[in-house]
Amino acid sequence: MAGNKSYTIVEYFGGDDGYRCGYCKNEKGNFSHGMWSHTMTVQDYQDLIDRGWRRSGKYVYKPIMNKTCCPQYTIRCHAVKFQPSKSHKKILKKMSKFISKGELPTGQDDGEPMDSVCEEAGPREPSKVSHAEVKCPVVTDIQKEVAECPAITGVQKEVADAVPTGSEMPRNDPVSVPDGRTTATPPKPGMGADPSRPPCRKAKDLRKERRIQKEQMRQHADGVSSIVSPTPSTPTQTNQPKNLEDFINESLPDNSSHCLEFRRFLCDSPLEAEYSPDGPEVGYGSFHQQYWLDGRIVAVGVIDILPTCVSSVYLYYHPEFASMSLGSYSALREIAFTRHLQKQSPKLSYYYLGFYIHSCPKMRYKGQYRPSDLLCPETYVWVPIERCLPQLENSRYARFNQDPDAGDARALKDVGRALVLYRRAVMPYAAYSRKRKSSSDETEVQQYAGLVGQDCAERILLYRA
Repeated sequence: MAGNKSYTIVEYFGGDDGYRCGYCKNEKGNFSHGMWSHTMTVQDYQDLIDRGWRRSGKYVYKPIMNKTCCPQYTIRCHAVKFQPSKSHKKILKKMSKFISKGELPTGQDDGEPMDSVCEEAGPREPSKVSHAEVKCPVVTDIQKEVAECPAITGVQKEVADAVPTGSEMPRNDPVSVPDGRTTATPPKPGMGADPSRPPCRKAKDLRKERRIQKEQMRQHADGVSSIVSPTPSTPTQTNQPKNLEDFINESLPDNSSHCLEFRRFLCDSPLEAEYSPDGPEVGYGSFHQQYWLDGRIVAVGVIDILPTCVSSVYLYYHPEFASMSLGSYSALREIAFTRHLQKQSPKLSYYYLGFYIHSCPKMRYKGQYRPSDLLCPETYVWVPIERCLPQLENSRYARFNQDPDAGDARALKDVGRALVLYRRAVMPYAAYSRKRKSSSDETEVQQYAGLVGQDCAERILLYRA
């Protein structure tokens, strides 16, 4: 068992001290629990982020939601059901225009924010754990007291959407008056609409007619003899809304001035690379997604591929292309990539965007990727974001689960079952506490176990020096 099993090994740091907030700049307002991950399995990290944790390198942290100045709610998008909004389509069209015609948008950066992890809130120096302790823990006989627990697999967007125009009303012709001013001819009472003028038509009807005319001209050029009816009796394929992949493919034309390529590589992280027969072909773990433009890297995104999701970690890009909304564009590409992986592994169907911070207006853009859910900070159930927003308008911190009697269903009831790594031996905390009768860390272990939940506490090894 010891030779084949992979373990997650962490050191818990607590969460008593306040640090500078990267969002509101409060010098002591950011509170979070933290732990250092020496190594971590993808399933353990999946379970951790489903309880509000998030990694920054090997440091894994969980905001203290009812205490921190800017509560950070875990957000996930239903990738399979995602439909791009008008602002998303605008970004893809902007990329298409640049790739096909070489026209770089002018103007300033659109101000896409990146997820902020405070430098001051970083981890303390982890204890010196030997390579042998991390890689080769010994499962002692005393661990047999623990029952086996199956693994559970469970940048600011542009929002200036075009405002729809109303009916196009013909203006009356102005006539001259003696003082040089102009005035509109008053309508003749009782005459009704002017029969000499065409009837008013709505803008959407005019646009529809132009679209039909273009379709007829295209079909005529292609030798198609069928006539397009202005009001088809049955829906046709051309009337179906385009999906995300359609827009992305349009943004990468074959005959273009520039060439945009994508390459994917495994990258260094605490997550252990894993492969599963029912998993995606690329496997699980952390990956670099490189964006190559005409032979040079212009952006690099880091993602974690986990059992039920693709989790976006961060993106950095060349400042020369800041006007291309690469943060938003990369998110759309990652959603499309999640949809691709879901075809290989049906349970991998979510795209995690990190944290949604309603109290920081610049970070609300993540809520535009719909449909999406926010994680209840008390019961750890997912709630549609539409139901959460009214509560967040009234209070920075909110419990989204409407059932007042609901609690944490995966809480660890017996802290003695939490696993620890002590002197290269894996044992439940109950056994460890008997060996270390003078130990005074039970309160810390109880806090840690409550934060990670039953599944992780009974699988993850908590390092004890």
